[in-house]
Amino acid sequence: MAFELPKLNYSYDALDPHIDARTMEIHHSKHHAGYTSKLNAAIEGTVDAEKSIEDILSGDNLSAGVRNNGGGFYNHGLFWDIMSPNGGGDPAGELAEKINEAFGSFEEFKTKFSNAAATQFGSGWAWLCLKDGKLEVCSTPNQDNPVMGYGCGGTPILGIDVWEHAYYLNYQNRRPDYINAFFNVVDWDRVTAHMNNAK
Repeated sequence: MAFELPKLNYSYDALDPHIDARTMEIHHSKHHAGYTSKLNAAIEGTVDAEKSIEDILSGDNLSAGVRNNGGGFYNHGLFWDIMSPNGGGDPAGELAEKINEAFGSFEEFKTKFSNAAATQFGSGWAWLCLKDGKLEVCSTPNQDNPVMGYGCGGTPILGIDVWEHAYYLNYQNRRPDYINAFFNVVDWDRVTAHMNNAK
């Protein structure tokens, strides 16, 4: 059963001005679509073709094709899902409590997460993960992720793409501006749902 490019819950221009429509269109319809088709080609005729993406990525001895394209498929699926034109603001409820417990405050979390994203050398991701019931922030290069055992090694519940294709049309080399804008579109309800699923 082949993996399919997930549909977005919003239009390409819905996250303007924080993430522009042209970037969204290219990012989703070209980059994510490319990872999807290459992942399917890499697992065709193998036992992985019947597994979930999480089971594939948590396996041992991933081929370069599966690691890179499977990571790209999984990472972007989470990325699109935790953003919304109605996002922004502060998290609430248990998520807010766990953030305060782990980082001291939401502002301290934002600082740590933003720093992880800004200082990731070259292409990669920054993550908020749930591991052993606690939240952690980490970053990974390329399309690697914590599901593979990299970075936090927990379950990602929030991720930001810091590959240049995610922001360069609008922000050029101003990655910190893009990271700051990202918080205006984070859907904390979806992040909470991912946290609950990870328990």
